[in-house]
Amino acid sequence: MSEPELRPKAEKLDAADELAGLRAQFVLDDTVYLDGNSLGALPRSVPGRVEDVVRRQWGSLRIRSWDESGWWTAPERIGDRIAPLVGAAAGQIVVGDSTSVNVFKAVVGAVRLAGGGTEGQPGGRQGPGGKQGPGGRDEILVDATTFPTDGYIAASAARLTGCTLRPVAPEEVPDALSERTAAVLLNHVDYRTGRLHDLPSLTAAIHAVGAVAIWDLCHSAGALPVGLDEHGVDLAVGCTYKYLNGGPGSPAYLYVREDLQPRFDSPLPGWNSHADPFGMTPDYTPAPGALRGRVGTPDILSMLALEAALEVWDDVPIEAVRAKSLALTDFFLECVEAYVPEGAVESLTPSAHAERGSQAALRCAGAGDVMRRLIARGVVGDFREPDVLRFGFTPLYVGFGDVERAARVLGEMF
Repeated sequence: MSEPELRPKAEKLDAADELAGLRAQFVLDDTVYLDGNSLGALPRSVPGRVEDVVRRQWGSLRIRSWDESGWWTAPERIGDRIAPLVGAAAGQIVVGDSTSVNVFKAVVGAVRLAGGGTEGQPGGRQGPGGKQGPGGRDEILVDATTFPTDGYIAASAARLTGCTLRPVAPEEVPDALSERTAAVLLNHVDYRTGRLHDLPSLTAAIHAVGAVAIWDLCHSAGALPVGLDEHGVDLAVGCTYKYLNGGPGSPAYLYVREDLQPRFDSPLPGWNSHADPFGMTPDYTPAPGALRGRVGTPDILSMLALEAALEVWDDVPIEAVRAKSLALTDFFLECVEAYVPEGAVESLTPSAHAERGSQAALRCAGAGDVMRRLIARGVVGDFREPDVLRFGFTPLYVGFGDVERAARVLGEMF
């Protein structure tokens, strides 16, 4: 299609968009903002809520706010707000700490759940049901294409638990699994290319050898259905500042499947995860349920900003978000094909919907300079070394007119 045909098509798609009204709930301008896969836009409800937290709750109520304003219960309360967006029942998600810290808790906790590693114990750890681990589960598999921090944390967890770390491409995981595998850490969506990995089948394969599955949901939560409970995922982590729009550095979350919670042994026990946090006893007794994923005092300001941000999800079905996400990425690739000179860019985004997240990645020469010029023209995406342009599509506030404009301006860069 040519430009005269694509613009009316974008207008028609926007007119039929059932989620279009949600855009008004965000602070936006004339910029085409396609970087929500790095930092989501500001929901309009957040500034007033943060002012109330600072002026009234902290300024007037002060210490009383731990009880009267619900500060103490915020980690699990907000976790329950996130749960439906990732397909989890209440009581399995706790919010707090960074994604990196939660990855560490999950990987070490997974090895312990599997009865693997040694952690300095010659006979190995106690396995499931209190039985002595056979000492054979001494390997952690990690997504070889993962965001670097996940790899760094997994390597540290491997050293701590006495395991060997083995980087493996997600598609090679089924063949790499064995009775030696204790835990597997995978990304649901590849942060560079936007490729969506097959969570159901990979989780099933991991379980078939008796290992524990951990999924990083940073680039999928809030963009597509995840189905943690449906697919029997053991542990999951994710950030909240991308598609969940929680704000810069907003706290991450940890999911622990309900039946595993009594045996989840966090490597970071803190007073906030103690069964009697104000007992101040020298011995540690973990709290019941997902609360044992807490560590220290919650980061209240950013946590309550996140809680306000999550209100935009009220009555928004994640299936509708997924449908619009796929329509946006399809239309973007159609517009790129029409506007960008042939051979100027190479799409890294899978064409199959079952393999695509909510992101488009294009490879081109001089990608860093191209992105700088795009931003100067009011189209904001981001750049990943060495040659990748990334465009994230947040269905709550990105429209089809935005997509057409972004591709048209991109075509003018060449």
